[in-house]
Amino acid sequence: MAEQTAPQSSNDLAKTALDRLSSVIDRLIAPDGCPWDSVQTPETLTEYIVEECHELVEAIRSGKTVDIIEEMGDVAFLLVLVGKLMNRKGEPGLAEALDAETAKMIRRHPHVFADTAYASQSEQFKDWERIKREEKAAAGDGPKGTYDSLPRGLPPLTKAYRIHAKADRVGFTWPEDEDVERQVEAEWLELLDAIAEGDEAAIEHEFGDHLFSLVELGRRKGIKAAPALNAATERFLARFIAMETLARERGLDFVNLSLDAKDELWNEVKASEKAASSEPTA
Repeated sequence: MAEQTAPQSSNDLAKTALDRLSSVIDRLIAPDGCPWDSVQTPETLTEYIVEECHELVEAIRSGKTVDIIEEMGDVAFLLVLVGKLMNRKGEPGLAEALDAETAKMIRRHPHVFADTAYASQSEQFKDWERIKREEKAAAGDGPKGTYDSLPRGLPPLTKAYRIHAKADRVGFTWPEDEDVERQVEAEWLELLDAIAEGDEAAIEHEFGDHLFSLVELGRRKGIKAAPALNAATERFLARFIAMETLARERGLDFVNLSLDAKDELWNEVKASEKAASSEPTA
């Protein structure tokens, strides 16, 4: 009887798949490989990395497994490719990056890999920042500011969230949620004053301050501004498309309908959503 082999674990399968991808990339960047891949550098790939990461985020938010798998593969391809191109220049690559990340995660999670205990998640986050500062000092980089590692190219809402989160970890934020709520209200009133005065520069300034304070209020409630706004825009788009569809089905010229007529369609679409969400599932 043939000897049965044990099924591969998920880790083994991932390693095998990564080895296959690595071999394919080796062939692509060989002198007689793909004319495009073989002349790339880490610098030329930066925009592709940004684009593919955005596509991965969009796929995850869509909840479509097929799309998520495809976009994860695209991001993985670029990361492995960058690592190999770094190696080609005689510099550390993907293996060194993974080893460094493994060591970093162990250092920064002493409550998991050592005997440290935290009274709260806030205390854990503050210790995370302390460990990061110690790492920088040990690397000879000297003292680092709270925001030195903040990527300036982050999308604004994400950047605002990160700024508030880091400020909280060093103890520079409002003591209570109610304080933030009052700040949001104060910023709103300042915006209304600027609008009443007709000062365009002041309006933009106060509008930004209001958004910034809203991001902090959301953060304290466990809400990230960027995905929350994305969900709101997707809801609007879905409803708007449904309005246009209803108008076409009824032989109506949507663009030339009155605002009241459009509002009626909008309310009808919302009512349909509510009815659909309350229907019992089989």
